[in-house]
Amino acid sequence: MSLLHRPRSRGAAFGLAAAVLLTGFRAHAQSPTRLLRTPSVSSRHIAFAYANNVWIVERAGGSARRLTSFQGQTQNPKLSPDGRLVAFSAEYAGNTDVYVVPVEGGQPTRLTWHPGADVVQGWTPDGKQVMFAEGWRNQRNNFYVKNLHGTDWAAVKTMYEPLLAHVNHRADLNYLIDNMGAETAIGHSYVRGGDLPDVPNASGGLLGADFTIEGDRYRIARVYDAESWNPELRAPLVTPGVNVSRGDYLLAINGVELRAPDNVYRLLDGTANRQTVLTVNSRPDLQGARLVTVVPVANEQGLRTRAWVESNRRYVDSVSKGTLAYVYLPNTGVPGYTSVNRYYFAQQDRLGVVVDERFNGGGSAADYIVDLLGRDFDGYFNNPVGDRFPYTSPANGIWGPKVMIINEMAGSGGDLMPYMFKRRKLGPLVGARTWGGLVATTDTPPFVDGGSMIAPRFGFFSRENAFAVENEGVAPDIDVENFPREVNAGRDPQLERATQEALRLLSTWKNPRANTEPTPPVWGKRGR
Repeated sequence: MSLLHRPRSRGAAFGLAAAVLLTGFRAHAQSPTRLLRTPSVSSRHIAFAYANNVWIVERAGGSARRLTSFQGQTQNPKLSPDGRLVAFSAEYAGNTDVYVVPVEGGQPTRLTWHPGADVVQGWTPDGKQVMFAEGWRNQRNNFYVKNLHGTDWAAVKTMYEPLLAHVNHRADLNYLIDNMGAETAIGHSYVRGGDLPDVPNASGGLLGADFTIEGDRYRIARVYDAESWNPELRAPLVTPGVNVSRGDYLLAINGVELRAPDNVYRLLDGTANRQTVLTVNSRPDLQGARLVTVVPVANEQGLRTRAWVESNRRYVDSVSKGTLAYVYLPNTGVPGYTSVNRYYFAQQDRLGVVVDERFNGGGSAADYIVDLLGRDFDGYFNNPVGDRFPYTSPANGIWGPKVMIINEMAGSGGDLMPYMFKRRKLGPLVGARTWGGLVATTDTPPFVDGGSMIAPRFGFFSRENAFAVENEGVAPDIDVENFPREVNAGRDPQLERATQEALRLLSTWKNPRANTEPTPPVWGKRGR
């Protein structure tokens, strides 16, 4: 096996690689230690192993410096051709693995994570071959089922390997490895990262607004607001002292006049998180215009998502006349749990709920959410004050009909949640079949340049002892597509149909909740 060494200049042609022998090695811990054991020579230095550590000395002479200070067998130091790094094998973590350390000293970097011994043999300039083989081997060794979905993995390598000759950039290598991985037909097979060139981040600013063009002027059609208590959700045009409203014309940015067909975002380039002066007016001309200083944001997704969620909530509330709650779940990670806790528990006075998990990005197994949705109450505690309206136990829950909306952009944990919802018979699924990616990933060893090719590790199978969901998704009980024509017209057929179904179920649901307490018990005997 060979492992890549990061080149001096990022984005260079894949750098150097340290060749490693994977099998047939066993350390000779009892052999006598000899000075200058397995020396390696560069134009300036000599590296050698001595007393279970790596040492280095100037080639012209002088005192040797110790580069490592760990306990454990250390061997086979090899200087890189450019003389900047020393690769060596060491038993630092209970296994013989490959490390590199700069000739100036520092913390060694571990490069290999195999259960067998990895022994440095030398350096090769062919880094792309190194990582191609490592990615292929990682899939072979770590894929969640041994048959790799029936793929002839050796034949796949033979088919793709000749294309390495045409790889001229690190991004090309990612593309090639990604296509090879696609042969296994699995969802979470991601290829990403690596020693790519540094590209300056664009800091384009956004105002949290929609625009229309009237004549040759930009007019503000909508202003997205935020939550004043949430510092991570900032709306540039809705802050104290900013006098901008829907219908105003945006006439100039930082003193540069804006006219169509010029792009408003060209003038906002570089303004993210920086004070920016807007020239606005209620009329499409500069006479009488006012200057407003704002701080554009780099990303509007939070603002637009919140507006979409709140619009959906208001729709469900209006159509159901306050009888149905609406809860959106963006993923099954922390934001998803935050959302369900915020929206579900705040609507305890509703009889039923529409749960929207479209575009759910996954995260973890959301059994907490499904357990909450399936909660029933066991009884009551009476309320000794006011109108004596009793409390349920548990106190929090929506006890009536539940409907979940799904679509093809919900996956991973967003696949499992509707699967559990459906299996536990909590209510119907409305929308489109989910993505179908439920083989989980974890502990994928990186390539030595920081890139990775993920081998999905844990597949979900049903109580009927069959692998489920992966490449299948979860099908809706009521199939509804959101076609562009309806969406562009401002409609949401999936939400509309889910709300109708929840109301239909609600019309036949008998509310088991008591509104009054029972007759007081009589336990005392005296005085009767």
